[in-house]
Amino acid sequence: MAMAAALRREGRRFASPLISPQPITPVRSALIPEEHVPLGVRSISTQVVRNRMKSVKNIQKITKAMKMVAASKLRLIQSRAEKSRGLWQPFTALLGDTPSVDVKKNVIVTVSSDKGLCGGINSTAVKVSRAINKLTSGPDKEAKFVILGEKAKVQLIRDSKKSITICMTELQKNPLNYTQVSVLADDILKNVEYDALRIVFNKFQSVVSFLPTMTTVLSPEVVEREAESDGKLGDLDSYEIEGGETKGEILQNLAEFQFSCVLFNAVMENACSEQGARMSAMDSSSRNAGDMLDRLTLTYNRTRQASITTELSEIISGAAALEG
Repeated sequence: MAMAAALRREGRRFASPLISPQPITPVRSALIPEEHVPLGVRSISTQVVRNRMKSVKNIQKITKAMKMVAASKLRLIQSRAEKSRGLWQPFTALLGDTPSVDVKKNVIVTVSSDKGLCGGINSTAVKVSRAINKLTSGPDKEAKFVILGEKAKVQLIRDSKKSITICMTELQKNPLNYTQVSVLADDILKNVEYDALRIVFNKFQSVVSFLPTMTTVLSPEVVEREAESDGKLGDLDSYEIEGGETKGEILQNLAEFQFSCVLFNAVMENACSEQGARMSAMDSSSRNAGDMLDRLTLTYNRTRQASITTELSEIISGAAALEG
């Protein structure tokens, strides 16, 4: 009798439906499009969300570290950049700065960085250089490029490859001093013929702002021509020339010294702007990574809660089926 009762109980158990008549709603996530998810299959697992959260956390650590490195470099370069401004400012008072001068041979010296992840400072310098090239080009005029920095080289080589005369990269690999920059300036002057050198760089104003700047250095011949036409050459005419040197020789020496001083200041200002822009870019990236991490955490919690709810509903449905 006991065995027969046990067999009847087993028969009722196998005869009862093990699946709840209520359909279980599949768990979907915003990370996978709804049309790619088969019906009745969970679209994402908590392991996928955890892996993505881990990768976002690692990226956030990297961006925060890069921001700290840029801040430390900025403090070192900023003082040097501010001191370098005293080198070229006396030349502006002595020889003047005439960016609108009309000459035949223009050399555009574009100063940029070798590394990216620093906002739009390199694109801004390239845009200004291209605009100056259009303004100074003509049927009887010639414009050449001298590029300092890898990023400007990559952009200008696309449409101005034939106009590029000199390319110099990895300038910021080691801290530069005036002696090294003056050697670079001498190499540029020996390899190009110019009536006007137009140095384009980003002048540092603050951590979050920089100003695209162009400084013009004229050749001694153009300086004398402008002096004769205007009757005054900055404040140079107010000084008396002593010794055996002529005015042309003095202007030649002043032009070379002026270019080396302006180039040194341009390199320092652009390096300072680069680190400030990198600080801002890395700070924005860290905030964006934090926002993404918050959204992923919410998705993970919802997915885990839906999974638990589904498992509970399955357990309850199975228990109800056994009791019935």
